[in-house]
Parts: sequence; C-alpha cells; structure tokens
Amino acid sequence: MPAWQESVSCAKIIIVKTGVEEILARVYKKEISPEEAFQRLKELSYQDLGFAKVDHHRAVRKGFPEMIYGPGKSEDQIIRIAQEIKKRGNNLLITRLEAPVYAKLKKKIPGCLYSRDGKIAYLKQKKTIPGKGKIGIITAGTSDIPVAEEAAITCEILGNDVERIYDVGVAGIHRLFGEMEKIKTARLIIVVAGMEGALPSVVAGLVRVPVIAVPTSVGYGANFQGLSALLAMLNSCPGGVAVVNIDNGFGAACMASLINHL
Repeated sequence: MPAWQESVSCAKIIIVKTGVEEILARVYKKEISPEEAFQRLKELSYQDLGFAKVDHHRAVRKGFPEMIYGPGKSEDQIIRIAQEIKKRGNNLLITRLEAPVYAKLKKKIPGCLYSRDGKIAYLKQKKTIPGKGKIGIITAGTSDIPVAEEAAITCEILGNDVERIYDVGVAGIHRLFGEMEKIKTARLIIVVAGMEGALPSVVAGLVRVPVIAVPTSVGYGANFQGLSALLAMLNSCPGGVAVVNIDNGFGAACMASLINHL
C-alpha cells in the first residue's frame, strides 16, 4: 500500500477510535448514562431523524463531514440537521442558504458565520488536514462572485489556502495578465465564468496545473441560464480542464480539495 494510502487509512481509524473513546470516557466520568452511550454508538455511523439520515460517518469515508444543501428543506429541518452535526463536533457548512433562515439558525448555533455573497453558512469546530498547496479561484466578472465565494469558503472549510482573483475576464484580458504572478503560485485553479464561458480556456493555456471550470447562469438570453458557458467549457481546446455543473461552486471546491490533498 502506498504511504499516502496508509496515512489516510490510519487517519480514518483514529477518527473512529476517538469517537468511541470519547463516548466511553464520558460514561466513566458519569457525564452520560450507559443507555445514552449505547444510543450514541449506534449513531456513530448515521443518525435517523425521520426526515433525514445524517451521515456522521462521511468524515471517515471522505475526509470531510456531511454538508447541507439548503434549498428544498424547511427551516426546521435545516436547523435540526445542523444542530446534530454541531453536537458531533464536526465542521458545519450549509450552501444556498437565504439570509432570513440564517438569522434563525445563528440563534440556535452561536458562532455560525454567513457569507451574503456566497449564501453559505459555516462553523469551523475541528482542525482539518491542510491541503498541500494554494487553490486559486478566478472569476470572469463581478457577477460570478456568488458562485466563486461558495467555492472559496468550501475550500477553506476543507483545509485549503485560497487566493481570490476576481473580475479578470476576457472583456479586459490585460487584467488577467496583471495577476499572473499570483496565479502561478496556485497548485490548481477554479475558474468561474458566465456569458460565453471563455476564461477557463484562456487560463488553462497559460498554466501547468489543473483547471476546474465552473459555468454560471450569468448572461443574456442565448446564454440559456449557463448552458452556453457549459458547452463552451466542455469544448475547451487546452488540455487539463475539468468542468462541473452550472453554478456548482460547491462541487468544484470538493474536487479541488481532493486533488489538493493528494
């Protein structure tokens, strides 16, 4: 087994062992009853709330805990899931969360922060294994920043150092060239662009690291809510460009973090 696989396997064992030891230690100190300890041991893998099965084991399998997608869930459901993740001491991340819901959430979970640009709530409770390099996050325009911030905050919660470089699209390509010294320090790059979606191809032609392209729904009629940018990125000429779904900053961040931890 390669050394990096051995270290990941050891880390997973330690996470499980630590969880069990913590429960047993609390029984020994008489902080919880044996019956409560038994229930917690059963829920060490996942916890059935009826409307959701909270995957507490995901941190062991994936290296990061379950994260909450806000749309489609009621305020009470979001808060309840978030509370259970917090109880386990895991880092909390909720995407596509509207400000009024966050206002209620922060009353239940003090210390939970919120990005209005990225519509993302987060609480860091646990140290994460740091990524091996810096992730650059570039946008074509200011209108692409909400998707970029979703990616940036997710990357940071997952233990990565992030360099934000915004509004350097092809309408003024000299702006991109003015940031090349920063861009060249990145181990990999997320490029977020709407309209015709040209920027990831331009960046990929200038660097020797992987580029993750994120099409956004920013644009006029024939942009088709991001479809034109998506197709342009899928047809990128330079090698080394991977493409995620429209407006999926979260997905780009998860892929970038996995690469940065290899």
